[in-house]
Amino acid sequence: MSSSISPASGFEKLRRIESSKVFQGAVITIIILSALTIGAKTYDLPPLVEKSLIVMDNAITLFFLVEILFRFGVCANKKRFLFDGWNLFDTLVVIGSLIPLDNSEAVLLGRLLRVFRVLRLVSVVPELRFLINSLLKAIPRMGYIALLMFIIFYIYAAMGSMFFASVDEELWGDVAIAMLTLFRVATFEDWTDVMYATMEQYPLSWIFYITFIFLTAFVFLNMMIGAILEVMSEEHNAKQAQKAHDERDEIARQLRAVQVQLAELTKQVSEKR
Repeated sequence: MSSSISPASGFEKLRRIESSKVFQGAVITIIILSALTIGAKTYDLPPLVEKSLIVMDNAITLFFLVEILFRFGVCANKKRFLFDGWNLFDTLVVIGSLIPLDNSEAVLLGRLLRVFRVLRLVSVVPELRFLINSLLKAIPRMGYIALLMFIIFYIYAAMGSMFFASVDEELWGDVAIAMLTLFRVATFEDWTDVMYATMEQYPLSWIFYITFIFLTAFVFLNMMIGAILEVMSEEHNAKQAQKAHDERDEIARQLRAVQVQLAELTKQVSEKR
């Protein structure tokens, strides 16, 4: 009686290889090597080293092509492979890397897409992927905070333009310029120079700056951080719940398999009797 490996079991083996730490580690290593190659090309190198880097870059591109095809091959639902945002991103980066660099019109685009290959590290490392997903889901909440911050910027810019335009036209000439000045104040870029210049004419203008910094640098910044942390906490809880659900499903599947085996053994024993 000859033994043969079923297609299902072979597919499961490939799935285990694709999700194994060894495979993921190899992909991460190649991505880091790709990043080092891109950085090395920005230096003046001997011709032999430049040719070696070109060969290495082509080998890395080939590896990424094989890797994305392998991931597509082991995907259970191939029709929805590109519906995953990370799979779509990886595919576009790999396809973009195939642009030949000897074409003068496409050389800049090809190099740019090769730089984006470094971002594939985000899609490969689960922890980084979790952070990016949480950040993207926090954007709607952050948008309302940013809108409120813009309103505060606009009000203070209008006030600054009305009061301080006579002090420094270049910094407070109109609302748009005043908003740029306030952004400089909010980022603490030599903001004291701006404050001391207006205090020479308006001694109490420090109240304007202190209240603005308190609102933007402390209140709104902490609100942004709080929104991101809240989403990350929700995502972590959802991930833990999904993991527990998957574990229960796996235990139930194993129990069903044991029950089937027990039923077969019982049937075999009864037939022998």
